[in-house]
Amino acid sequence: MKTQGWGNYPVGEAAWLTPTKPGAIGRIIGNTDTLIARGAGRAYGDAAIGAGATLSMLGMDRMIAFDPQSLELTVEAGVMLDDVIRTFQPRGYFPASVPGTKFVTVGGMVASNIHGKNHHKAGTFGSHVTRIRLVGADGKSTACSPTEQSELFHATIGGMGLTGIITEVTFRMQKVETAFMRNELLVARNLDEAMRIFEESLGWSYTVSWIDGLARGNALGRSLVIRSEHAKLSELDGWRARQPLKPAPHAFLNVPFNMPAMTLNTLSVSAFNQLVYWNGVRQEGPRIDHWNSNFFPLDAVHHWNRIYGARGFFQHQCVIPKARSRAAIGEILDRVARAGNPSFLSVLKLMGPDEAGLMTFPMEGYTLTLDFPVSRKSFELADALDAIVLAHGGRLYLTKDSRQSRAMVEAGYENLPRFRDLRAASGAARKFKSLQSERLGL
Repeated sequence: MKTQGWGNYPVGEAAWLTPTKPGAIGRIIGNTDTLIARGAGRAYGDAAIGAGATLSMLGMDRMIAFDPQSLELTVEAGVMLDDVIRTFQPRGYFPASVPGTKFVTVGGMVASNIHGKNHHKAGTFGSHVTRIRLVGADGKSTACSPTEQSELFHATIGGMGLTGIITEVTFRMQKVETAFMRNELLVARNLDEAMRIFEESLGWSYTVSWIDGLARGNALGRSLVIRSEHAKLSELDGWRARQPLKPAPHAFLNVPFNMPAMTLNTLSVSAFNQLVYWNGVRQEGPRIDHWNSNFFPLDAVHHWNRIYGARGFFQHQCVIPKARSRAAIGEILDRVARAGNPSFLSVLKLMGPDEAGLMTFPMEGYTLTLDFPVSRKSFELADALDAIVLAHGGRLYLTKDSRQSRAMVEAGYENLPRFRDLRAASGAARKFKSLQSERLGL
């Protein structure tokens, strides 16, 4: 069947298999030439499209155990983050690291080694994983952890499903008193102000910045920076104090079909950016928000990816070493603004050091996320942005990638030779293949 990622680009053909029990996976591996595991399909490009078969893990969605002393939760790989939060947040627990959407599987979070707005303090999701069960190319299930099969463990975290099929994950949660976040919104008139705010906010757990990607000149990089903490019960009043662990409502908005390609253009995105920025200016200051709108604003609209039309979109997410971040990100934003090729969503975050996975994306520095509609012009712009990233020692996020070159990934990921050697030695290289791994030689 035709298969694509969240960006609806590229589209591949793959046979689909859906196991419901861990024991079936070994037999499937033995009877299949090549395959790749797939969670909720939220990788933007071709990372979860099998070069041969695609193994849907959504049938393996059972929660297994929770230890309130160690805060360790064990689940099957197909459990959705949304289900984890809805089950445990009303009981006073929350994942230690979450991405920008809750509609992802735990197995996918490990394979992508996802990061959130608190990476500078809490690291990636992989930093909180204590045990993984993995079915390898021989069809046998292996338990791995930081102390048991540690090389395989670290290669699997951020390994894009290329070391085997993740069937079970144990990870640490964190305690929270309420379902609410204590936020502070700050207006940055340009990139320098935004980065200054990030540096002054190192003590805050969560920090993220929306950027007006079309602003130029003295306003280049003008931003709305939001820094957040999990609100304590003593910080709530009114109805929030009476319902401190209030569950999130289910989204009801939906984009029912692919929008016309002309929907997103320089004029519409510029108008949207002006509206968002000046609305932020009016709302500057402290406020209390629910975790759902704080962490997952885009999840309020189902199938929001359809606003880019039938051709789809791709995301360019880079990370730049801290010492080079200001120069590189300023150059990237200037190039995008001058190109007149608008990014509907532009986000800046600060990252800390990270060694959770062999192929981990984060490094100490700043990460910039840009979304572009699929077009020849967009691809040419992305190639130019790649050159800037490489010149400043950065790299691109594999989970968001659909078009970077093999040379780009080889230059950006210094541990790639070790990763390739491990895959070859274990037999994973001949069995676990995605369109992305074939494209990039992973």
